[in-house]
Amino acid sequence: MRNNCPPEVTVVIPTRNRPEKLLRAVESALSQSLHDLEVIVVDDGATLPVELPPNPRLRCIRLESSQGPAAARNAGLAAARGRFVTFLDDDDSLLPHMAEASLKAIAETDLPSPVAVISGIEVIDGTGAILERRVPPTSVRGQHFSLEPLPAGRSYVTKNTLVVEREVMLSLGGFDTSLAACEWIDLFLRLNPACSLLGLSTVTYRLTRDAGYHFSRDTRKRHRGFRQLIDKHRDLLAAHPEGYADAILGEARMALASGAFLTAMRNIAAAVWIAPCHAITTLTRPMRAIRAIRDLRTSG
Repeated sequence: MRNNCPPEVTVVIPTRNRPEKLLRAVESALSQSLHDLEVIVVDDGATLPVELPPNPRLRCIRLESSQGPAAARNAGLAAARGRFVTFLDDDDSLLPHMAEASLKAIAETDLPSPVAVISGIEVIDGTGAILERRVPPTSVRGQHFSLEPLPAGRSYVTKNTLVVEREVMLSLGGFDTSLAACEWIDLFLRLNPACSLLGLSTVTYRLTRDAGYHFSRDTRKRHRGFRQLIDKHRDLLAAHPEGYADAILGEARMALASGAFLTAMRNIAAAVWIAPCHAITTLTRPMRAIRAIRDLRTSG
């Protein structure tokens, strides 16, 4: 940042009780090749307040009681000064070119404005071994990200890489804190009708899957959040039966990964009822089955 001017990008990192992992996330954000950025860490009511080495581009905000990741992201969004904002989980990390590559792509695209960027993800285990690479599609303003037919070799599970204008996020009201889970899916269902999403094949984000606790593996909260999501977007989902079925099958895989066999079976039955041919093809096609097994290892 120059002469106290607002930075180009704000990186918001919500955190709670994971100081060792947080330090790596913060360092990856501060080590961006784009120097004109700030990092905001939102301490979501941690048992011990967050302590980080001082840095002029780093700010910490503390919530006195835990309000959940959606509310913590919104607190960071409200405090952000950057024209663009991105969100980093405290157990993940950004590759050094993430911010620079995203802004360059926005500057060069001819997609209808406003334009946000999503990019590739490497899923790694606790040792750093790569489990999977995911590359997002491009979704023009007015479409419905995650409900449209997915091009071959692309993945919708890349939302963490979002770089978007702060004013666009504020106009949408940020993340919906009333949802018990699935707040990222909800955000993109509201964002894409108002904003083009430019998908980059460049990997910019490392997402860690280790043996520790992950909120999205809390089966009861995840299931409750998914039901809330369906209630909120029921008409939109009904208008995209194949995308709706895919979302339900994704929840079935999450349930299987958590050992909730009956919940998984109910979700599979619901998907078959909504889009019979598509759901059955998805369940029986060999490559789809391989992808499902991989999702069991990397869903969180």
